[in-house]
Amino acid sequence: MSSFGSFTRFLPDEAATVAAGAKIGRALNTGCVVFLVGELGAGKTTFTRGALRALGHAGSVKSPTYTLCEPYDLADEAQLCHLDLYRLSNPEELEFLGIRDYVASGAILFIEWPSKGEGWLPAPDLQVALQATDTGRQLEISALTADGQDLLSRMGDGHA
Repeated sequence: MSSFGSFTRFLPDEAATVAAGAKIGRALNTGCVVFLVGELGAGKTTFTRGALRALGHAGSVKSPTYTLCEPYDLADEAQLCHLDLYRLSNPEELEFLGIRDYVASGAILFIEWPSKGEGWLPAPDLQVALQATDTGRQLEISALTADGQDLLSRMGDGHA
């Protein structure tokens, strides 16, 4: 995957991770695809919670580790689908999850463990990589499409 630009940032705590997610959330377009990369416990769901809060979701945000997909209905009939493919045994299972329907509807997709769905997922606009450190998390956001680059530029003031 070629990159249209990227940036890194140190996130000292959970609040900073939520804030970084919120900044992305405020810039998202309908149909945006975000791949979330990082080991277990790196903060992928925490980051997603921030994006959902910025999009007006006030309810709980849980990891879709067991359900594989958590759809969230947003204002103006928009939807964000948070997928966790960690437990996916075969990428073809995405068909049963309705991945084509989510894409066709213009839902925003946040996808954890995207390598498990290789060949069945739409191309990502952004890749968000989180890595736990002794004192917080390292965040790297890469724009992988022109739409992703546009999203990063809309974030303004030095990104997240």
